[in-house]
Amino acid sequence: MVNLRIPGPTAVPVEVAQAGAAPMINHRGPEFAAMAARTTEGVKKVYQTKNDVVTLSASGTGAMEAAVVNLMAPGEEVLVVSIGEFGDRFINLVNIYGGKLTSLKFEPGLAADVNQIEDALKKNPAITTVFITHNETSTGVTNPILPDLAKVVHARDRLLVVDAISSLSSVPVKTDEWDLDVVLSGSQKGWMTAPGLAFVSMNDRAWAKAAANPQPRFYFDIKRHQDSLKSGQTPWTPAVSVWFQLDKSLELMLAEGLDQIFARHHRLATKVRNGAKAMGLKLLASEGVESDTVTAIRVPEGMNGDDIIKTAIQEYDTVFAGGQGALKGKIVRFGHLGFMTDADIDSGLNALKGALTKMGFKA
Repeated sequence: MVNLRIPGPTAVPVEVAQAGAAPMINHRGPEFAAMAARTTEGVKKVYQTKNDVVTLSASGTGAMEAAVVNLMAPGEEVLVVSIGEFGDRFINLVNIYGGKLTSLKFEPGLAADVNQIEDALKKNPAITTVFITHNETSTGVTNPILPDLAKVVHARDRLLVVDAISSLSSVPVKTDEWDLDVVLSGSQKGWMTAPGLAFVSMNDRAWAKAAANPQPRFYFDIKRHQDSLKSGQTPWTPAVSVWFQLDKSLELMLAEGLDQIFARHHRLATKVRNGAKAMGLKLLASEGVESDTVTAIRVPEGMNGDDIIKTAIQEYDTVFAGGQGALKGKIVRFGHLGFMTDADIDSGLNALKGALTKMGFKA
């Protein structure tokens, strides 16, 4: 069996995988309506919100696109804060849908600076919406600024959209307490579920802005999903088998408890970071902003990260993720989110050490 040590898709517990093999049901019938109601309430508990949450049959990128098309009109001024490849994805989406973009990009390994964001908002009073990534899997960095950023954004009557695809369900995201307007997540990360579902929560500010937005949308029209959910349905055919899995994974997650889930992720992440450092390796993320879901490890001088990954697969049946964009070949990313144990972390560290040793690095 191949051991996934990537930041998604993540390993799925046996009982969750089995739940996805259940016989198909009518997605317009009472069984699905009951499951939709049950899972929506479960997702809201993980989101720590009383706001409406809709579930899309899409990847996390579908949730990002939904946020852009529902909350940004063509020609509208928006700010995208990017600390890596997935922040850049928001930039691409804004450009594709005709937004007037201001981008604020930070070097790989750094978190965003709330003071610089505030300065950008002061310089351009026309900006209506701020898009930001909470946890950047391409660099292994978690932005710790969301509570303060929400205050800065709302003081200027702007809207805040948060990509929490790879953080929510693994690390604390207090949607209501931090007053986050729009929060996105995806099933293939810490939710311990196969790819195919994405979640969008919106508060009253966001719903009002979406209602006034003339941007055309169809499949990703959040209002259609909200209206359909009232009758226990989705506007389009849902990924029913993945929904079965989500139903089971939420049962497991809520039984474990959110605080215990967060503590487990922090403990395992610390173990990965300490293990990498003990081998003589360096991390990409700056101290204090390291992600508890994925660790980006700098490749030793003279080596190529893609070769390390290939060796780990061939010799140890372990899959790590490589660098993206400008970081290709320069880092190895070790995912440790979702269904993960100490034994999984130990085997991953052993595979990384073994691959490096076979390539001539003295760990």
